[in-house]
Amino acid sequence: MTDCCSATGYRWAFSEKRAWREARRYERRGLDPTSRRIVEVLTMQGVEGLTLLEVGGGVGAVQIELLKAGVTQAVSIELTPTYEKAAGELLRTSGLEDRVARKVMDFAQAADDVEAADIVIMNRVLCCYPDMPKLAGAAAAHARQVMVLSFPRRTWWTRFGLSFANLVLRMTRRGFQVFVHRPERILATAEDRGLKTTLNRAGSFWQMIVLQRITR
Repeated sequence: MTDCCSATGYRWAFSEKRAWREARRYERRGLDPTSRRIVEVLTMQGVEGLTLLEVGGGVGAVQIELLKAGVTQAVSIELTPTYEKAAGELLRTSGLEDRVARKVMDFAQAADDVEAADIVIMNRVLCCYPDMPKLAGAAAAHARQVMVLSFPRRTWWTRFGLSFANLVLRMTRRGFQVFVHRPERILATAEDRGLKTTLNRAGSFWQMIVLQRITR
């Protein structure tokens, strides 16, 4: 944690109220567009028999969809405990409790305590963490086959909008900040760990990257 992002700030930004809202939205409407694209890309490549590690998986909607598509086991990492009740209810409703291990921890700081997986996902996570190289590097090192990332595009409108949001957050002393890390630095960090970019797709706000493990 840093001064810009405290434990209290993360709990405010990702509160239990938000978790229940996200869970109900998933039950009513399914995945949001970015999450849906991630699942579609992975299922097109084939996920049968593979394992999954999702860092910052929230209520676990992506995990549930990939488990239904053929993933055998999933590990979900969350920085705060605020998502656990809503996520647990979704797992019970889906009948998938025994196939997901949920851990509350700072993955960048304690990655050695987590086993590698065939698939690693960080969906809208890097923008919430100040030390991008440490987090992205740890995630890349844990991906046996493929890693999927999504993060805000670095455009003038995203930078302007998020700069204004951060100003408000600082003025209100929320202990939380949003980051627009440079995409080239994100890719370089992952590729230094033996991954190669195979898909780079930009939406209006979110950018999605797929990287594959280089085999020799």
